[in-house]
Amino acid sequence: MVRELTVRRVGGSVGTTLPKDMAARLRVGPGDRLLPVETMDGILLTPYDPTTEEALAIAARAAKRYRHALHALAK
Repeated sequence: MVRELTVRRVGGSVGTTLPKDMAARLRVGPGDRLLPVETMDGILLTPYDPTTEEALAIAARAAKRYRHALHALAK
């Protein structure tokens, strides 16, 4: 489902709220942790999982270390 969300100031940060029906379908509620992942198409929100966060950090380090090789392979 596509819904427009508004970003609001929350203290010194910014945040948004999910409509109640969307939160229910996604099975998220107050206190749940989400992991935002920046993609080429936008932001993907996934349930927070320390293993996933660690895997993404490892992949980012590998991509940085082997950036020249990855660039050559992408051609």
